Amino acid sequence: MTTLTKSSKFIEYMKIHLISLNQDFDGKYNTETKIHIQGQIDATRHLLSVATDIMNNSNERYDNE
Repeated sequence: MTTLTKSSKFIEYMKIHLISLNQDFDGKYNTETKIHIQGQIDATRHLLSVATDIMNNSNERYDNE
């Protein structure tokens, strides 16, 4: 059994949040709302990427697969 660090738990949360945002984007929203959701998706992807890079370059390791 793998024990998740606090950082790993946060990354897992961001991955789940990204799934939720993608589901929201696929919903029936107007263009303005979709633009807002796309901005959130882009920001979450960026933060997820940065967090994963930080962990992979530290003593913590995280597989972002």
